[in-house]
Amino acid sequence: MSKTLIEIAQQLKDANKKVQLVYAFNGTGKTRLSREFKQLVVAPKGAGDEAADLPALSRTKILYYNAFTEDLFYWDNDLALDEEPRLRIQPNSFTDWVLKEQGQDMNVITTFQRYTNDKLTPHFNAERTEKDRDGKDVVIKAFSEVTFSMERGDETRTGNIKISKGEESNFIWSVFHTLLDQVISVLNVPEPGERESNEFDQLECVFVDDPVSSLDENHLIQLAVDLAQLIKSGKSEVRFIVTTHNPLFYNVLHNELNSDDGSYKKKSFEKHRLTKLDDGTYKLTPQPNDSPFSYHLYLKAELEKAVETGHVSKYHFNFLRNILEKTSTFLGYNKWGDLLPKTDDGRTNPYEARIINISSHSKHAGEEVTDLTEDDKRVLTYLVRHINEMYRFEANGG
Repeated sequence: MSKTLIEIAQQLKDANKKVQLVYAFNGTGKTRLSREFKQLVVAPKGAGDEAADLPALSRTKILYYNAFTEDLFYWDNDLALDEEPRLRIQPNSFTDWVLKEQGQDMNVITTFQRYTNDKLTPHFNAERTEKDRDGKDVVIKAFSEVTFSMERGDETRTGNIKISKGEESNFIWSVFHTLLDQVISVLNVPEPGERESNEFDQLECVFVDDPVSSLDENHLIQLAVDLAQLIKSGKSEVRFIVTTHNPLFYNVLHNELNSDDGSYKKKSFEKHRLTKLDDGTYKLTPQPNDSPFSYHLYLKAELEKAVETGHVSKYHFNFLRNILEKTSTFLGYNKWGDLLPKTDDGRTNPYEARIINISSHSKHAGEEVTDLTEDDKRVLTYLVRHINEMYRFEANGG
């Protein structure tokens, strides 16, 4: 049954599960779902305002990581004043707590290097006073900015560098991961009066939306395993919702969370697929408990729908290549091109292989929505039908 995004958020909130894992394509609405969910938790209908006078952290009911979390961080590269690039942190109670009060800056650095490069090192600032543009003294608070350098291994390092967007996302996730690790550790003490801090006694849920931007497969797997172990280590009643568009991240989390481990029981784990329907509503479909989501079958269904309706776009070649790569590996072929239809002399048609290569490796996001020629659409339609006829995928498993 189709629902609005608010109704999907309510369904997730009402579920009596420790962990819920949601798969959805990019652009489906995962980030908007996290915002709707946050609103339901923070300000449910009929809720009073008895907690309004509590400090910001003490009334926290939800921690969430999504695209808006990154808005707490911004680059300051004042080239006019010959400043070196630095990542500034917007004033907020969460980074203050984990960095200043809990002194977890070294754990942030260690986590960041585990997902990037052990030589790429963040440096948090100490408090200092400097002159502003008008020559007035301005106090720069400690832990309000970060610079990055490459350590050379001989106690020297490069000057400050501006890291890539992917590395920046990884750094922000490392701050959140460290915060979450510390919060879980505090809440694992069963008696509130015995905890080192009561800042998160009201915490009900953690919502994590796609923390795997620009990670290679090895680091992506590491992040998924770390997150799963962190979730399993929690002994409190705090619940977790994780959404992702990445099939590998989904499958690793599925495998890690689908087994009993100490106080954690797999029966408290539930998996879904979020789909946006043509009328703008949504559907949350349960995923099977016995195996990870068959991503390639979903891609195949999407391709078939595009071919049937005639709504074929360049990104559908990405789907086709993904299916070919997975199928060739399963069948033992050296390369995915071996699955393409052959000419009379037994060779692969070079045009068909080339158009898949070109269309599935766009360098600019804008190319993903470029209109296809009629020939391109004809080739994609032909290849989808050929693969179906030749390899006969079954609806229940590949």
